[in-house]
Amino acid sequence: MTVQYQIDGTSAAEISASVEAGVRGGRLPAGAALPPVRTLAGTLGVSPGTVAAAYQTLRQRGVVETAGRLGTRVRPRPPVAPTRVARPAPVPPDVLDLAAGEPDARLLPALGEPLRRVATQVTEPVGYASGGPLPELVELALARLAADGVPAPELTVTGGALDGIERLLTAHLRPGDRVAVEDPGWANLLDLVAALGLTAVPLPVDDDGPTEAGLRSSLAAGVGAVIVTSRAQNPTGAALTRSRAQALRRVLRGAGDVLVVEDDHAAELASVPLYPLAGATAHWAFLRSASKPYGPDLRLALLAGDEATVARVAGRLRLGAGWVSTVLQRLVVELWRDERVAATVDRAAASYAVRREALLRALRDRGVSARGRSGLNVWVPIEADETSVVLRLRDAGYAVAPGSLYRLHTPPAIRITVSRLGLSDVDDLAGTVAATLDEITTNRARSR
Repeated sequence: MTVQYQIDGTSAAEISASVEAGVRGGRLPAGAALPPVRTLAGTLGVSPGTVAAAYQTLRQRGVVETAGRLGTRVRPRPPVAPTRVARPAPVPPDVLDLAAGEPDARLLPALGEPLRRVATQVTEPVGYASGGPLPELVELALARLAADGVPAPELTVTGGALDGIERLLTAHLRPGDRVAVEDPGWANLLDLVAALGLTAVPLPVDDDGPTEAGLRSSLAAGVGAVIVTSRAQNPTGAALTRSRAQALRRVLRGAGDVLVVEDDHAAELASVPLYPLAGATAHWAFLRSASKPYGPDLRLALLAGDEATVARVAGRLRLGAGWVSTVLQRLVVELWRDERVAATVDRAAASYAVRREALLRALRDRGVSARGRSGLNVWVPIEADETSVVLRLRDAGYAVAPGSLYRLHTPPAIRITVSRLGLSDVDDLAGTVAATLDEITTNRARSR
């Protein structure tokens, strides 16, 4: 995508600021190509080194990326808040949104009654000195983690899983350090790693989680941290098995000071057992979010880990936000204690599993390979241009996500979220996907 936007400036700082202003104002949208270094240097009358330094600054901040022969381009989701476009374009009402990646709002627990119970508990304002993890939350959290075999020598609370990951990475790493991330992996995490100026090292993932060979390769590449999704991996649905977790733990014994971060974002919705890596290394953290089972607006995650790791996060939290709202913590306590809420979450997990397995079966019956052992998503590898497939499916009434948002070195794919997929739509969707891929393959063969 070539965009006509005049970058200006005579120093690296001014040039990078000009590019950021273009991104912020929407004049340099995602995917827009920046001029080659020597071309822009000639236009601005500066040295190529000045432009190269500006581009390096933008890369370190995650605003742009180098795309090989395609040159330097604006990242799909740069960490610059746009001033005019605050939200992605809405999906038309006649198109089924299978791209959003969110839980089904109809299956989330109702918050009215738990909120009323919380209101009766909050009789006095919480002061600065008394904020922090609630003892009631900590007690319940320790019991829930212990039931899943997760040790918790220390525990704190963060504003969601990604907030916890960011605090862990900034506490242990510095810009330029390497971090192993799943490939394909969570788009938000890939964007965060870029925004922090860290170097992403691809960690291959199959249905059983990160591969043993991939982990060995990442450690050999000198990573300072490894981030693993325990189950319901986004976008592939991978889940660590007992044997894979044991194999990875053996590899990690020789990892030295490498930080291992586990993300159990789906928690009770995962519908498969948890086989944690917690405690396999000297420095580790295990995160469990409340957002997927109980609602995206509940920005709270438990962070268990070794003493030094948790102390760094808790200490940095005190210097900034201070603590996660105790009102929110009380609400999570009420949700955890409510048997009716637990039943609602169990029904949601079962519903997602039925939808996901039905779609996998329907795709397989039509000769389409797909992955999705757990969670909300199905990953469909394709031998075609992602944009063409996404646009054709959208024209047919289905919005799916392009795999480019989630992958580093893995081949093209699309991600289908099943949370809004009705069972009555499964066969038509699978047939449409199969027909679309067949048509693109046939047309490509004819053009040769």
